[in-house]
Amino acid sequence: MYTQQTHYFLGANSPQGFYSLYGELMDLKTGDTVYILKGGPGCGKSSFMRKIADEMIQNGLEVEYIECTGDPDSLDAIVIPALKTAYVDGTAPHVIEPKYPAVMEQYINLGEFYDIEPLKQQKETVMELNQAYKALYMRAYDCVAAAYGVVRQLSDLVVDAAAIETVHKRGKGIIAREIPKNKKAKREGTQIRRFLSGFTCKGHIFRQDTVDTLAKRVYVLDNNLGLSDVLITDIAAAAKEAGYDAILCPSPLNPETLEHLIIPELSLAFVSRNPYMDYEGEHYRHIRLDAMAEGERLRACKARIRFSKKMFGILMQEADNTLRDAKILHDELEAVYNPHVDFDGVYDLAESHVQELLAKK
Repeated sequence: MYTQQTHYFLGANSPQGFYSLYGELMDLKTGDTVYILKGGPGCGKSSFMRKIADEMIQNGLEVEYIECTGDPDSLDAIVIPALKTAYVDGTAPHVIEPKYPAVMEQYINLGEFYDIEPLKQQKETVMELNQAYKALYMRAYDCVAAAYGVVRQLSDLVVDAAAIETVHKRGKGIIAREIPKNKKAKREGTQIRRFLSGFTCKGHIFRQDTVDTLAKRVYVLDNNLGLSDVLITDIAAAAKEAGYDAILCPSPLNPETLEHLIIPELSLAFVSRNPYMDYEGEHYRHIRLDAMAEGERLRACKARIRFSKKMFGILMQEADNTLRDAKILHDELEAVYNPHVDFDGVYDLAESHVQELLAKK
């Protein structure tokens, strides 16, 4: 039996620092319960959620996995749509506090499984590792910001109003062909935001598997000049008006712009391709958005384009290296805590949640 799994990020290591969408994990009006996990490093938050998620999958329930940009092998949240239930790590850098305590959100304190006294003997080590870890993240953010500055300047240099208008016109044709009125819907479509990609300690990660799970038809968009946002924004607005729910995926390089769009009900996706990301699956159509910029202007900037790509690569490599160093320090920090955690207690608590959830199935 195949049970649907999707994978996203809700945070981004962006030019602005850590950019969070964690407040959008679940619609509080339609959801049932959000469990907010508290507790420090190494106390088993990710393991707790993974055990629950794996059990839900084995019992035929769809699960949305939210991975950590600091460590993509670790979970920051899970959503179980059929049960209208979510679990989320509510600690820094994505601190979450209840808006509607008890009636919607509930705390789970995994810090209670620490053996406090031996940990107190490690105070100086913990403080030093924390400070060094945070300093590396600040350096990584600076590198990403510098890289974004390079590509933004290139876009500003090449893209003009005429190019943007050409993209709008292309979008109208796609909308007419791909976004029919949803006769079943008696409301506007809903939209949620999720990152499909992220800059991590393992380099840039793109969850193409999520695209392939939700869409059989994929438009690939060339996006070296940042024009995907224009096209995707138009299509997303049309899908909403037509009554289709959609997943809007911002760019981790500029979270105020859209990089991908998935419309599951139409089995349709629009995926950007740029210097740090490519779509390697079979695509339905390829739209050369970069070619919509005026040809003479592009030809005049050839040397600048080559230089910008080179500088972008250098800066992002440094960001990757710095995030990797930060992960090493974080592992050292968790190694301090791990021997003093009652993991049997953590897993027993997870199992009790599994049983409660299955009783609601």
